Amino acid sequence: MPKDPRIKKVLVIGSGPIIIGQAAEFDYSGTQACRALKAEGIETVLLNSNPATIMTDPDVADHVYIEPMTLEVVERILDIEKPDSVLPNLGGQMGLNLSMELARSGYLDRTGIRLLACKPETIDRAEDRELFKETMEKLHQPIIPSEVVETLEDALACADRIGYPVIVRPAFTMGGTGGGICENKAKLIEIGTNGLRLSPIHQILVEKCIAGWKEIEYEVMRDHKGNVITVCNMENLDPVGIHTGDSVVVAPSQTLTDHEYQMLRTAALDIITELGIEGGCNCQFALKPDSFDYAVIEVNPRVSRSSALASKATGYPIAKVATKIAIGYTLDEITNDVTGKTCACFEPALDYIVVKYPKWPFDKFVYADKSLGTQMMATGEVMSIGNSFEAAMMKAVSSIELGMDTLTHKPFEELSDDEIVDHMHVQDAERVFCVYEALKRGIDHETIYRITKIDWWFLDKMQHLADLEKGLAKCEGVLSVAQYKEAKKYGFQDKTIKRLAKVDKLPVENYRAGFKMVDTCAAEFSANTPYFYSTYDGDNEAAEFIAEKEAKAAEKGEPRKKKVLVFGSGPIRIGQGIEFDYCSVHCVWTLKKHGCEAILVNNNPETVSTDFDTGDRLYFDPLNPESVDNIIATEKPDACVVQFGGQTAIKLAKHMDEIGLPILGTPADAIDEAEDRERFDELLERCNIPRAPGRTVFNLEEALAAADEIGLPVLMRPSYVLGGQNMIVAYTKADVIEYMGVITEHVDMDHPVLLDKYIMGTECEVDAICDGENYLIPGIMEQVERTGVHSGDSICVYPAQHLTQAEIDTMVDYTGRFARELHVTGLVNVQYAVSNGKVYVIEVNPRSSRTVPYISKVTGVPMVDLAVRCCLGEKLTDMGYGTGLHPNAPYVAVKVPVFSFEKLHGVDTQFGPEMKSTGEVLGIAPNFYDALLKGLIGAGYTFKTPGPASCCIFTVKDSDKPEFVDIAWKLKNMGYKLYGTSGTCAWLNKHMVPCNEVRNMSGEAPNIVDLLQSGLVDYVFSTSAKGRDPKRDSVRLRRKAVELSIPCITAVDTANALVNCLRSDHSMKDIPLVDIATLYHKK
Repeated sequence: MPKDPRIKKVLVIGSGPIIIGQAAEFDYSGTQACRALKAEGIETVLLNSNPATIMTDPDVADHVYIEPMTLEVVERILDIEKPDSVLPNLGGQMGLNLSMELARSGYLDRTGIRLLACKPETIDRAEDRELFKETMEKLHQPIIPSEVVETLEDALACADRIGYPVIVRPAFTMGGTGGGICENKAKLIEIGTNGLRLSPIHQILVEKCIAGWKEIEYEVMRDHKGNVITVCNMENLDPVGIHTGDSVVVAPSQTLTDHEYQMLRTAALDIITELGIEGGCNCQFALKPDSFDYAVIEVNPRVSRSSALASKATGYPIAKVATKIAIGYTLDEITNDVTGKTCACFEPALDYIVVKYPKWPFDKFVYADKSLGTQMMATGEVMSIGNSFEAAMMKAVSSIELGMDTLTHKPFEELSDDEIVDHMHVQDAERVFCVYEALKRGIDHETIYRITKIDWWFLDKMQHLADLEKGLAKCEGVLSVAQYKEAKKYGFQDKTIKRLAKVDKLPVENYRAGFKMVDTCAAEFSANTPYFYSTYDGDNEAAEFIAEKEAKAAEKGEPRKKKVLVFGSGPIRIGQGIEFDYCSVHCVWTLKKHGCEAILVNNNPETVSTDFDTGDRLYFDPLNPESVDNIIATEKPDACVVQFGGQTAIKLAKHMDEIGLPILGTPADAIDEAEDRERFDELLERCNIPRAPGRTVFNLEEALAAADEIGLPVLMRPSYVLGGQNMIVAYTKADVIEYMGVITEHVDMDHPVLLDKYIMGTECEVDAICDGENYLIPGIMEQVERTGVHSGDSICVYPAQHLTQAEIDTMVDYTGRFARELHVTGLVNVQYAVSNGKVYVIEVNPRSSRTVPYISKVTGVPMVDLAVRCCLGEKLTDMGYGTGLHPNAPYVAVKVPVFSFEKLHGVDTQFGPEMKSTGEVLGIAPNFYDALLKGLIGAGYTFKTPGPASCCIFTVKDSDKPEFVDIAWKLKNMGYKLYGTSGTCAWLNKHMVPCNEVRNMSGEAPNIVDLLQSGLVDYVFSTSAKGRDPKRDSVRLRRKAVELSIPCITAVDTANALVNCLRSDHSMKDIPLVDIATLYHKK
């Protein structure tokens, strides 16, 4: 049945800010959906609070609302836009939950607006644990013994009946939030209480723990006629008990017999049919090894993280097909874009193997608890494709950017055999490396399997890698051609082989990889997708594809296009997120528009950049020098672009320079000049620009001497970083000593540590576009939090609110001087500190930055587009946006960061110079306070009216006490009771603000913990001079607040902003909603 004629205008609900468990994969699916709807001539309206996405670009949908994602806002948008339907299944859990609220509030029934793709009762049957259980029993599908409970007493009684260990899973949450494995009663009390609070309908599922079974996933599609297919099946290397988002995943599954594969496939198809889901759906199963027992773990009636992986692994565009099904098409009417011939009801067949490896934030949080469980902790992932598990695994490890080129993890080499065996019992982020170390030492597979329950097949393949590595290490300088070629075939890089075999010269010079095509049908039909991965088996399908394409162009007499290589930004992590993917994609679009061939290299399956139709060709390979050399050998590009892929791409600039491939835009030497401390100082002197005094140190003695000379407090950080990794403000000598101890343990000391005088002031940020002569600054941003809080973690306002005209002029002038002196072509980002009317430079980055997408959307200046045109040689004066500082937009935009602290245990939530946020939301309004209110609501801060016993807790460091008096007084006036720890309480009382004392965490009960657990505390204000170490009282207090979902404010400026918002009598309903697509682009 073709398209449903009733559908003319659709609201697509996005997934909001990026948090752990809900990342860029929804930007990818949402973008695909909007494009599919547009192609069908349907008007699209989009709601998503996240400004960093491609999805919220004015070109993608017809109306774009970057607004808080609450029921009230959705209803207002539906009233303004009057669409006839809502598409709920592409915005992750956020999209589903909002759609369910719409259905439950009766709004849909009143207005007659339809939910496409899934009916509310379908969502309920999959998400509501009790209904799900009934549905499975009706189908005779085995499930794990479990009970749904709504109180802690019932949970404890249930656990006694089914026996410990049990797993707790809260209803209607994603990424396993609030869940966990409980071995005993005490653990169940802790996790159970937490889970009940986090579930929006206050219910949890207590189920028998079957850790050790295999975890298998099926990605299935169904249309309204009842056609069903499986797109892909995947298998987790780790057994049940570790969240699938934290597992190494292999597709297609490798260890199932045909009987097992068919049995689970049938089950998945029966389930999706019974639930009546239209579109994509993800089924997770547990399979008992050595028997045909299995159980259904869960069903997600939406496009999920696994769908993005399945899409990229098979080349089957799940989100696009799901959208077309939602508007009435059936699978046999939709053509598969990849082959262009087959229709969407062909099941993809794979003739290669895909490995997904998670990227965890633990390299950033040294004190975090690294153990993995049923709650997801990874911020992103990489995917690699190979023709053997070994090759794919080796590629994955080098893509993850931990500085590893084999599975050997240095610290494990120093442990004894017994310690290795003991360590395998620990389920943490390094477990695969521990197993590998055990295999290298010849510990028998029986022992390893008994402890880890990792399938024998995987152990066997990893043993093969270990044997290859040991074989190379035995060479002692003599390497045969056969041995070299075998190592290459299974994924060893040249530099690794040289290091292990101790040879200077390789037996074969310039031994290059060929490339194979991802074609969804194991070469049964000819495919026309330019989507490749590297192998060493002699074929080069990419070279044939390019030759054929060029021959066709020559026949038609078309001129040869300029070929440009664009490097993506790799896995998403804290400090390098989806913003850089936004920049890479826009760069590709602009290059294509201006007659170039754009060739993308990236390895992140969640993103729009790795979609098969974004670039002219896509290479799904690691972003390291050798892998890039292979691509260059086949492609023979004319130039490359490094400024849009964050630090990952910038790191390749030097290598590109060495091999002589021209870099479009800012030259490699200028990049080095901005990153290298001494050269940067010289640059500032040449430009005559002031900065904070600083020193470069290599060891503790130098650090202490430098701190004495400059005077404390000082800012300490390693050179060459992104996202303020391992950065602190040291207030005392003890801080300097602790920091140097941590840094020398975690970082190789090729690069020095930088010490700077810490300047207290307002931090501002400027992004500019330069063409070599002129420059254009779309806007100046000001941060609410003062210097010392990382710019990615502070609330950011455009246009700047508190700067004098003289300060603005100075910043514009300095930015221009940098641009000219560094010969910047393209984008540059400069951070300034303003203190007592003086402007200091903090740092200069000659690349795109985190704020580019947000400023582009807010000012209407397409920054990446203009920057790419500058790189191609156009002049800013011809582009129609003027030069110098762009005039201010007619309203204020506030960016508020979003954190994922409840997912990361043991991480201190206090703001500092190291970035901790995973995502952001945007608030747009005519004035600053309304915009801030929108931003705070979007970021999930709750605005409560104080009840009769409501209270706030204060515990702040001495230097902040004077500033908190006013804040405390305002809260007291609103009707809050105030509590404080001894020092803060005494200070407030002395300054006439009545406050009650509460004992600290280490004090006897009733203490601050009992107060927090009483449910009366609305806000906690906690700042401390020392942080980070999870054993300190202040850190434990902040963690406790996070675990109880109480807003905890850790900086005085944030506190000020929040309290002023609480006191203003404005509420969300008085503030107009802004459609940014029609602001500048009059349709």
